[in-house]
Amino acid sequence: MKTSYVTDLLTEQNITSFFLVHEKELRNTREGRAYLRLELGDRSGTIEARMWDQFEAAAKDIQRDDFVKVQARVEVYRNRPQLALIQLRLAKPEEIDLADYLPHTTADVEKMFAELRGYAESISNPWLKQLVLGIIADPETARCYKRAPAAKVMHHAYLGGLLEHVISLCGMARRVASHYPELDIDLLLSACILHDVGKLEELCYERAIAYTTPGQLLGHIVMELETVTRAIDKIEGFPSPLKTVVQHLLISHHGQYEFGSPKLPMIREAMVFHYLDDLDSKLAAVRVALATPSGDDEWSAYSNALGRKFLRLDEFLKGGTSEPSPAPESTNTAAAAAATPEAPSLLRKLFS
Repeated sequence: MKTSYVTDLLTEQNITSFFLVHEKELRNTREGRAYLRLELGDRSGTIEARMWDQFEAAAKDIQRDDFVKVQARVEVYRNRPQLALIQLRLAKPEEIDLADYLPHTTADVEKMFAELRGYAESISNPWLKQLVLGIIADPETARCYKRAPAAKVMHHAYLGGLLEHVISLCGMARRVASHYPELDIDLLLSACILHDVGKLEELCYERAIAYTTPGQLLGHIVMELETVTRAIDKIEGFPSPLKTVVQHLLISHHGQYEFGSPKLPMIREAMVFHYLDDLDSKLAAVRVALATPSGDDEWSAYSNALGRKFLRLDEFLKGGTSEPSPAPESTNTAAAAAATPEAPSLLRKLFS
């Protein structure tokens, strides 16, 4: 069974472990020397691996999505770990536990799906409510919705990640709509729940998180536009203007042409939803960076998704442990109240 995970491979060491093959290719060096390059992974992440000698049999017998057993040396190349493979073979079925290879949300999926249905039930517009409930009530859609990741790499890239992302967005939408009463909460909740249903078909997630062939060719925006439009057309009397608004919410949610949106958000709720979606996805990527061991107490691992490292603020602020000097006595009652133990200052909270 599996003993070493990708995130354990930070220093030079010899390992024997099992991995899932995410990519496989034969390459040549500039000098013309052939070698086998693999991207191997488990539920904690992926790592590049190279085999320089006697790799011909492995190159013929091992394919993407196969499980393999490796004996390897962990090396550090350009500040990143890499495996130099010594031996490589297909793993036996009894040696594999699928739970070791696909990351999964730590939240209760059934509880989240019930919460999702609750958000859908709260939609007051009868047309939108019928549309949203009709889509998520489909047994196959519900099964996939409970399992799908929200992305391959960028954010919530684990089983149940899409549901976790959507529940977060629904909560954000309610808070924003309560702050800006001119917003239509029904449109926002519909966008939250439907904006990524195309990912149920764009991604496959049985052994590894990857793109399906239709997903590669079409992308989730086109796929969900088709799915939702078909669902709308089955609802007799669905208002044509509302259909157009829903379609616009879907195709504009990436916010910019360069990010894959066919149109820019041109409805108030579409613009707001784009920013909510963008914020939730980016904070999820920050969370991953901060949680990934980096060998640095103060700085996170480099986030490829966001193109930067992040300061571990708690560690950085530990340097300021001294208490501020007591403020001089004052007759100002407001200042005196703020200095009492019952009303600690923000600085005291930060450095306590």
